[in-house]
Amino acid sequence: MDPAAPHLTLATPAGDGIGLLSGLAATAGWLLSHWYLLGLLVAGCWGLAEWIVRRLARKASAERMALELVPARHFDPGLEEIFRRGVQLARASTSMPWWAPRRTKAVQIRLRADGSSPLRYRIEGPAGGERLLSITPFGPAVTVKRGRPVADKPRKHVVRAEFILRGKPTAPLRDVPLDPDPLQPLVDAVSDLRAGLGDLAELRLDIQRAPKWTLRARRMQLMSDARRRERREAQRAARWLRQDAGGVEDSLGWQLQQLIGSKPAGAGGGRRLVMPPVPRRVEPAEALGKLADDDHLVRVQLLVMCASDTEGRAEARLAQLQAALDVFGSGSRWAMRGWHLGPWRLGADRWPSRRGFERRWELGHCQPPRPNWVRLEELTGLLKPPTVHCRLPLLAGDLPTFEFGNPELLLQGIHQGPDGRRRLVATYARETLFEVGVGKAGGGKTERALAQAIGWAHAGGGLMFVDPHRDSWPRALPFLAHDTLKDRTALIDLGAHGPAPQVSSWNPLDMRQGQIAHEVVEATADAFASVLGWDDATAPRALTILTAALAVLVAANRAACQAGRPEDQTTLFQVRLLLTDPAFRTTALAGVEGRLDDETRAWWQTVFPTLPVDAFAVVLNPLTRLAANPVTRAFLGQAAGVYNIRAAMDSKMIVWVCPGGNGPTDRLITALLARDLLRAVRSRRDVPEARRVPFRAYFDELITLTGAAPETIASMFEDFRKYRVHVHGMTQLLARLPGPVRLSLVQNASTLASTAGSQSAIAPVTAEWGDEPGPDVVAALDRFDHYMSLTVKGRRVGPVNITGPHLDDVFAAYARPHNAAAFERDARSTAGTAPLDELTTRARGQIGRVNAFLAQLTPTTPPDSQEKTYK
Repeated sequence: MDPAAPHLTLATPAGDGIGLLSGLAATAGWLLSHWYLLGLLVAGCWGLAEWIVRRLARKASAERMALELVPARHFDPGLEEIFRRGVQLARASTSMPWWAPRRTKAVQIRLRADGSSPLRYRIEGPAGGERLLSITPFGPAVTVKRGRPVADKPRKHVVRAEFILRGKPTAPLRDVPLDPDPLQPLVDAVSDLRAGLGDLAELRLDIQRAPKWTLRARRMQLMSDARRRERREAQRAARWLRQDAGGVEDSLGWQLQQLIGSKPAGAGGGRRLVMPPVPRRVEPAEALGKLADDDHLVRVQLLVMCASDTEGRAEARLAQLQAALDVFGSGSRWAMRGWHLGPWRLGADRWPSRRGFERRWELGHCQPPRPNWVRLEELTGLLKPPTVHCRLPLLAGDLPTFEFGNPELLLQGIHQGPDGRRRLVATYARETLFEVGVGKAGGGKTERALAQAIGWAHAGGGLMFVDPHRDSWPRALPFLAHDTLKDRTALIDLGAHGPAPQVSSWNPLDMRQGQIAHEVVEATADAFASVLGWDDATAPRALTILTAALAVLVAANRAACQAGRPEDQTTLFQVRLLLTDPAFRTTALAGVEGRLDDETRAWWQTVFPTLPVDAFAVVLNPLTRLAANPVTRAFLGQAAGVYNIRAAMDSKMIVWVCPGGNGPTDRLITALLARDLLRAVRSRRDVPEARRVPFRAYFDELITLTGAAPETIASMFEDFRKYRVHVHGMTQLLARLPGPVRLSLVQNASTLASTAGSQSAIAPVTAEWGDEPGPDVVAALDRFDHYMSLTVKGRRVGPVNITGPHLDDVFAAYARPHNAAAFERDARSTAGTAPLDELTTRARGQIGRVNAFLAQLTPTTPPDSQEKTYK
């Protein structure tokens, strides 16, 4: 072969391998010498990917929705309903576009307290899950409404915290029972929150489906750790077993036993064979615990923020919430993330965690620093709003604070908050339509009503206080004795106390105000019927006779008022003359001949002459009793009485009425007053609703008052709301009230209150509250303490424990004892009082003035023919 000729070199596999290894070695050497370039490349790729993910995450977060859940008072879900709600939340967390990063695929539960409510329950999540989350398994017991954006004003002091699961990762949280409510510790932690100081506390729980690949890796790690522990335990057990066996064989006792004991020939010595224990098989269910199954396993993130304008309150609130979360701890527990270095805490409030916390807080991203895997059953207490078993605090937003002189508020009592602060609470006057107070004598019912009435009076409101025993007037007098109330206060006292008694006057048949005639007749006749037990079945003739007589007298009074002579009007006592005196009857009927309707005139002409004399006794008897009592004779015997409850209502008067007792005559007076009040209130229909002046009627000792006019009192609780007149009733025993009154009271009561008393007496009241609290709890109340349910902004509040206001404490600044005597004289003067003897004399002489006026009305007809007609 020619040496100069070219030749070929054949590549072999060994040569290729050597070349490849050389290249790899060269590349590795270059990378090692230029490692910073590789680091920059990796960091740049990671930063670019993170930037893209965050941009997508912000875009996805902008499409979130919010729902507000408001539970009813009777909300009491079962475990299955709560579990189904958790399944809905987990399913809704995936209702995101395909491009949305995992951190945005979560549903957030927000528990917030800022003073507007004890604990607001809010759900935020993907907009695609709104339809799924709007229909809850809780049914109508929970109202779901679209949540508005929450805008918080900046607070001076803010603390943040993130809670993670500590303890055994496979162990569950504590199984907290539903009664009491699992949310109770959280509610208690924010119960002393004060909105005026800028206090705010909010807890956010993000729920996200557990990532499959992360969960599988975690399971493999847990199984590997479990097997390693089992092998380690088996090796430890084998080592201890060998040591124990060696110790036994080397002991003196074992050696003596071998020397003394017989052995077979040729048997040799030596140690016994020790069989080491075999590692126990690891069961996945035991090693993985709650992570064994994928079903209903979620990843959670728990963030908390507290704020206040007062230094130290936010930190104290966070400590309270941390203690509340300890209730859920067991094998696994919620622990605050971070470290404590002396007085400093390195956590969500410090770099580098704060920025990430705020981003997750604002955008709703779920990125817990550790898995935080839990099963839905462990979150039972947080998957629902507060239930009926949760004791909610009473906040200023639930029950407003009373302000002296504010006509929109009505004083209710003193409430002591969880932090020991006491404040005067009130309800809105426009919503407090009817009130009922029940409890034993001396328990504070009347004292609370007096405080409420005095506060209402000083705010410019009109009222009527009816007290059969008169004890309320001297109690209230020092606090009413102000010059601003002097011209508005009138005292109607029928007790006639003192050596020179003064009495006011009232004519139930007075027609000076243009009353409707048939309404006046009906009111007076019904008052007699209610006291005397008349009805169409038992006393039809008595009702007919009294009604016909009153129609004649009212017609005569209308004529007198039209003629400008109101002092010549008839009174109730002229009914006796109309029935028993032929001359007066002839004159009266002739004088009102053209003013009576055809039926009444026909009755006097045809039916009255046929009645026997004894038919009038049932009508004359109560009138005779009224005339025999000088006080009632003076009070009812004046033609132009001063008492006019319709005018008092329209002019915001303060009218104190003391009937004088509870005898038969007093009950008749009370019935007349009550029926006249009902007529006067109903007469307000001639005034547009917007111009009707609010007026309040307080009835102390309802048992006494309803004994005189049960149907009248019941009608008040049913009808007065329409005319802006509101009734407040007090009684010792609800069961002793007549059935119609009791039913109307309980049905329409805006406020239902009870002081201490016997359990049997209190049971009808607590039954209206569902026996929460029960009669035994209410019966043990201290004096002046009440349990009451109230109406505020259209919803019931309570029953709550309220201390009744004591006049000497609450209205101490209003007390004017040195003005009391002069103020009482002015109140009697406003009521038009006069000496009893003077009024009695005037009442006896009234018949002369009436006869003179009727004689002027009588047409010139021969007396004989008139007497024959009406005889």
